[in-house]
Amino acid sequence: MSAAVQMSARADRNHSLARRPQGATPTTGNGRRPLPRLLAATLALLLPGMAAAQSATPAPKPGLSLDLRLRYELVDDDAFARDAEAGTLRARIGWRSPVRSGWSFLAEAEGTVAFDDSYNSTRNGKTAYPQVADPENAEINQLLVNYQPGERTRVTFGRQRLAYDNQRFIGNIGWRQNEQTFDALDVQHRFGGGPTLRYSYLDRVQRVFGNDHPNRSLARWDLDAHLLSLSGQVGPGTLTGYAHLIENRTLPLTSHRNLGLRYTAKGSLAQGMGWLATAEYARQDDYADAPARNDADYFLLEGGLTRKGYTAKLGFERLGGDGTTAFQTPLATLHAFNGWADKFLTTPPNGLDDLYLSVGGPLATQGRAAKAQWLLAFHDYGADRGGADYGSEWNAQLSFPIADGLSSLIKYADYRSDVFARDTTKLWLQLEWKH
Repeated sequence: MSAAVQMSARADRNHSLARRPQGATPTTGNGRRPLPRLLAATLALLLPGMAAAQSATPAPKPGLSLDLRLRYELVDDDAFARDAEAGTLRARIGWRSPVRSGWSFLAEAEGTVAFDDSYNSTRNGKTAYPQVADPENAEINQLLVNYQPGERTRVTFGRQRLAYDNQRFIGNIGWRQNEQTFDALDVQHRFGGGPTLRYSYLDRVQRVFGNDHPNRSLARWDLDAHLLSLSGQVGPGTLTGYAHLIENRTLPLTSHRNLGLRYTAKGSLAQGMGWLATAEYARQDDYADAPARNDADYFLLEGGLTRKGYTAKLGFERLGGDGTTAFQTPLATLHAFNGWADKFLTTPPNGLDDLYLSVGGPLATQGRAAKAQWLLAFHDYGADRGGADYGSEWNAQLSFPIADGLSSLIKYADYRSDVFARDTTKLWLQLEWKH
């Protein structure tokens, strides 16, 4: 899918347990763990050596930033007698300090208001309507200190936006009005022209339902999580090995460990044609206080062709399930995966097979550069265990700029159920202005 829009590609956007919250009782804030002393001591030893790299990567532009996003979302779900209509406005304002000796500071606040609230926001009590996870809220979105002594090293501490690879496991869920952010330490270092090492410690995740949500397990999760990634050039592509050790102290039953490998590559063919390919495998099992569970596998194989800005992809993704448990990615940007109707934010117990095809590119114009982008995708869903046919889905999107900093989006999803959930259609109209 096109990477030009954050919500379409298998590189951006929702949350595995986000719209189907668990009923477990959260722990109290007094039980949260501080940053491990060993980790702090390790950083104290590493940072002086990291500073030897020469600075070449341009720092983000300092000063004030403003992002306004106006959206109308219509949901027709056959499980409900009423359609949902969500009219919301998200405002995000931030300030980034100038860089001094590699150090900088970022503070960013955001708030969402609803001017048409005929929808279940998860906190307004309107459960007769389908759910749209954009409740009214106001919160500190990011508050961080960044240290970048050179082009090879970056250390970020505080509340921040995190995204790993294509966000299939760790992402910021940028499609929702209130994005997901983490209270975390993130360290990245590139070894000369060689591999890149990344480590993140996650202490808390601020979820898309808003930090002031009355249900604390929807507002945030207390974590004790370690993410490790090592990537480098292999042949025409990049090979990445990763480990995610995630203890969810608010919902202990969801704690888990992922171990995986991902390879992405691209190249050129004759007559201006290009190709791209992705292969990924991961294994998930229990971790920390989670009870023993059956292991689950994740598998992705995707290939595509490109020409003059147009891209066609064919892919197959499997999240394993044994009828009781299934492979889950609760910290991912899930709206980018398995269709925009969001019927599979939580993997069914029998797992999920998703065979998909997408085509997209610039909207053709006569004699002028095309700035509008379109995307069309089809998904066929089935069960990993038992082979049941879950249903199918069409997705379509058109995005185009209007003026400097102002963009628009029309987006549609149509899910047709066989044995899973109910028929659902969704329509989005959006304007966004960034400064």
